[in-house]
Amino acid sequence: MLTSSFAEFAGQADYSLLNTLQPDPQATADGRDHRPRQVRSGHYVPVTATPLPDPTYVAHSTALFAELGLSEQLLDDPAFIRFFSGDSSAATGPMRPYGWATGYALSIYGTEYIQQCPFGTGNGYGDGRAISVFEGLFNGQRWELQLKGGGPTPYCRGADGRAVLRSSVREFLAQELMHALGVPTSRSLTLLVSHAETVRRPWYAPHSSSYDPDVMVDNPAAITTRVAPSFLRVGQLELFGRRARSNAHPAALRELQQITEHLIARNYRAEINASLPLQEQVLELARLFRGRLTALVAQWMRVGYCQGNFNSDNCAAGGYTLDYGPFGFCELFEPRFQPWTGGGEHFCFFNQPAAAEANYGMFCTAMRPLLEGNATALEQLDALRDGFANAMAQQLEVMWASKLGLSHYDAELVQQLLQLLVNARADYTLFFRRLSAIPDTVEALKPSFYVPCSSDLETQLQAWLERWRQQLGDAAAASAAMRRVNPAITWREWLVAPAYEQAAAGDTRLIQELQAVFRDPYAEPPAALAATYDRLRPREFFNAGGVSHYSCSSRSEEHTSE
Repeated sequence: MLTSSFAEFAGQADYSLLNTLQPDPQATADGRDHRPRQVRSGHYVPVTATPLPDPTYVAHSTALFAELGLSEQLLDDPAFIRFFSGDSSAATGPMRPYGWATGYALSIYGTEYIQQCPFGTGNGYGDGRAISVFEGLFNGQRWELQLKGGGPTPYCRGADGRAVLRSSVREFLAQELMHALGVPTSRSLTLLVSHAETVRRPWYAPHSSSYDPDVMVDNPAAITTRVAPSFLRVGQLELFGRRARSNAHPAALRELQQITEHLIARNYRAEINASLPLQEQVLELARLFRGRLTALVAQWMRVGYCQGNFNSDNCAAGGYTLDYGPFGFCELFEPRFQPWTGGGEHFCFFNQPAAAEANYGMFCTAMRPLLEGNATALEQLDALRDGFANAMAQQLEVMWASKLGLSHYDAELVQQLLQLLVNARADYTLFFRRLSAIPDTVEALKPSFYVPCSSDLETQLQAWLERWRQQLGDAAAASAAMRRVNPAITWREWLVAPAYEQAAAGDTRLIQELQAVFRDPYAEPPAALAATYDRLRPREFFNAGGVSHYSCSSRSEEHTSE
């Protein structure tokens, strides 16, 4: 039976986080806690969302509704719409009348920072505009539901806590695509907008080629309901690890232990025996997380995804894609591709493995206080940390071999190809999809190049092609395997931008079309859609502000944390 009423939905509530972790002892009892302040202890702050006035439906994920066992009749239930547009008073039955926001720490490439905290202590950094509002069991699986853009929390650093329609549409569609691509990810259930509330943000003027935003724009406020097994992140563990190391308060070590146990229960219980001593569970957690994180980053590289800002606070401790802020997908192949103007080369496309290693190092640092006094356990943890690069390299080797249809990795063949792709100015997705047809000559690959191929380069590509074909074995089997890992459809910002622009005017048809196109990205699109979605980026969208690049303000945070 599908859940078809909000009352039935409410009956599935099961708040493991609120029931097992500690609230901030200075928090209000009713969740009316919306002004910036320091949060010195506790795992979460009870907080009510700020409702969108006159919320209007924009989109929902039919796949996620089905997976959760939810009837689409819920979209016609006023209480359902009220609740997921930020109206906590719609909560009923066993539901809590407030949500919760969490604090976390920030590190960038293994360096701890507190400068972004307005108090200079690190106690003000956390969920500034993301408020979890529900946790429950759906078809035996535990999910947490979180409002992105739900209004200010104590971590909002003076901003409005809102998300705009532009960034909300991007996140909603990106999660739909990544899930269909087979990349572990958070999801979105619903997307709602208010045309009665606008928020002002820096953005790019039409046809702007400016590096930084050059105008202020009024945007409709929106809320997406993000869904994940948990929203626990490395930055959270870091926060409690730092406090434990510095004895920030008498319960600091206990709070670190509690959140670690909660992470294991939420994301790893099927793989970690609860009867094991805690220190053994921690080591198993470190081993499993390393495996998930390295596999995830290899998946990102496979589909051309660039996280853009892969700090520890954007790194899900459950091992899936968490944050869709300044992300992008590589079109013109460039190892240093970086869509975010503030991200720098250290967070570029091919540096994601290094960023992941730094985040894993901070995870291990956070776990160390739980292993103090056990020299053997600490050595094992250090060995897991020191082995990250090799584990990451192995995942990448498997990934590159699969993209090329090879039974084993050939480093020379892969490195030669990557350099040729740079020289040929190839489109990452189009090239590998056309290569999946196992062509005899370079001619079949030329539609994936942004510039004409020189005779010398064509000779080099033809020679590479022949060496590669000799290693394939059964060409038909290799082609079929390659088509399962090299998508026909990818994210192209210049095709997504019109969707949120039209949605701002009340027309959501393009969003629905993109949902349909993204639903099966490995299938060849029909000819009518291929003419739009299976082609090179037009010249006018290179160096176009808000399309080829965008600033941190494009995330609509305006000095707000997640």
